[in-house]
Amino acid sequence: MPHTSIERPQDAARQMLAEHRSRQLLDAAARLMEREGSEAVSMQALAAEAGVSVGLIYRYFGSKDDVLLAVIVQVLEAFATQVPRAIEAAGEDPVRRLSAAFAAYCTVIDEHRHAAVLTYRESKSLDPAGRDRIKRLEVETSQPLRDAVRSGVESGLLRTADPDLVAYNLLLLAHAWALKHWYFEKTMTLEAYISAQLALALSAIVAPTSRRRYADLLSPS
Repeated sequence: MPHTSIERPQDAARQMLAEHRSRQLLDAAARLMEREGSEAVSMQALAAEAGVSVGLIYRYFGSKDDVLLAVIVQVLEAFATQVPRAIEAAGEDPVRRLSAAFAAYCTVIDEHRHAAVLTYRESKSLDPAGRDRIKRLEVETSQPLRDAVRSGVESGLLRTADPDLVAYNLLLLAHAWALKHWYFEKTMTLEAYISAQLALALSAIVAPTSRRRYADLLSPS
């Protein structure tokens, strides 16, 4: 069909515009809801924050609750994309893969700081179906980190009786970059934070016989 080659670039351009608009709205919503609380935020206020019309918001979201859910889901979807990619790029070493996973979680949190804070503050405002979806996605997106810890234990490079506890401790450390950013930003870059927290966490679980192998992670310069 001769018109197909013409429509495809147009369809791609429309898709890119829709994705850009959606991100613009969600970023504005995260900022506004963190600042004011979701209950105090109207669609009109959100439109003003994003610099768009109220009508445009309703083209993408049916209600304010839909916006809140989408803000939180956006962070979890970023985890689902960026963490496995970072792990794969780290190679086969389980400890390097674990370190890459933690760094990726922190990077996503840094890119979505307002939304990460909002998750803790406002997720209780979601309906039961929304909360269940968030819980399911949190478990799914934490799986690569848990797998990396278990792989390290199975290889004898890491020592812990509870890999899941280690994984969730690391997740909380990643979220702390957003929750306490007002404090950490005074003395640390994101890279320094990642290195320092990794050194603290790994020092507790790297097997003594492997400490020299991971000296760069345990004692970052």
